[in-house]
Amino acid sequence: MKPVHPPNLLINGRFLGRRATGVDRFAFETLRALDQLLDSRETIVAEVRAEIVVPEALAGMANPFRHIGLRASGKGGGLRWEQFALPQAARGRLLLNLCNSGPLLCRRQVTVLHDAAPARVPESYSRSFVAWYRLMAPRIGRVSQRVITVSEFSRRELCDAYRIPAGKIGVVSESGEHMLRVQQDEDKVAHTLNGRPFVLAVGSLNRHKNFQLVAEAARLIRNAQFDIVVVGGGDSRVYGTGQDALPGFVKYLGYVSDGALAALYRRAACFVYPSRYEGFGLPPVEALALGCPVVASRLPAVQEACGDAVLYTSPDNPAELAQLLERITGDAALRACLRERGRARTEELTWRASVVKLIEEISPWLM
Repeated sequence: MKPVHPPNLLINGRFLGRRATGVDRFAFETLRALDQLLDSRETIVAEVRAEIVVPEALAGMANPFRHIGLRASGKGGGLRWEQFALPQAARGRLLLNLCNSGPLLCRRQVTVLHDAAPARVPESYSRSFVAWYRLMAPRIGRVSQRVITVSEFSRRELCDAYRIPAGKIGVVSESGEHMLRVQQDEDKVAHTLNGRPFVLAVGSLNRHKNFQLVAEAARLIRNAQFDIVVVGGGDSRVYGTGQDALPGFVKYLGYVSDGALAALYRRAACFVYPSRYEGFGLPPVEALALGCPVVASRLPAVQEACGDAVLYTSPDNPAELAQLLERITGDAALRACLRERGRARTEELTWRASVVKLIEEISPWLM
């Protein structure tokens, strides 16, 4: 459907050409919620005429949205396209960047910076990536009309790490409700489960994700009455070899589909999230949406996102985590209580509320 008037909101679609991450999930679900508001002709989007722009290499991709246009413009891709072709395509319109970066020489833009992780945990990234963010993030903070982040914690972090004024930063929360749309794939996981309760952990190679804590906690548990199911990439530094290997009740599945992961969330006694640094904490919020009790690191952003719906542990104390895992797997009443709290929290965190807040933040520059 072609708009009566030209688009006044141009959206940086660079993320559509790469493998999805949590940041990309935020972008896609935000646009999906915006598309739904446009479909129902809600008053708040009455003046919004949105279009996504992507590199010419993606010209043949299908548009996943009904009321948000999709246009290809500019050769190349990646960072170079974002810095040089994208500002040309956005000329005369407000540019919205949803995924942590934007063109350094464009002033009529709003940029979402999810956290200050490259400054706070640089050991998790390459030197070139850290160097780029050291240059890019403060500059984006200066040139953008408005900066958006995903928690009050991240607002403080962006102020401190990148010297972006607090008054220039708005907060738009995230949601886990998209997991409710995922078709569960029980067949892919049934053969690995033996009827015993299990704890779900999703491993990551980024150091600050701190999966080592789960490995250390597992080694402290004797005669476990539950299994630990591990999803994600393998790493000998985490899993260990020989005498340091994890006990037999740990089942490693490697990478799984979203459908299989949804099935695991649904059936797990709890989900473990041991990260050392987060700007929001989307995985535990996704787990809550699927009725999975959560044990998470005691981090400001995670506490802000999850409230009292999860049990918290120190990211530096494997003995505390081991005790919590034994407690939660052995206490059905506790699990039921956490599921009820998780359901209530999920009702508060919706993508519709997120996009309404985003439109409120950017509307002064849409005119």
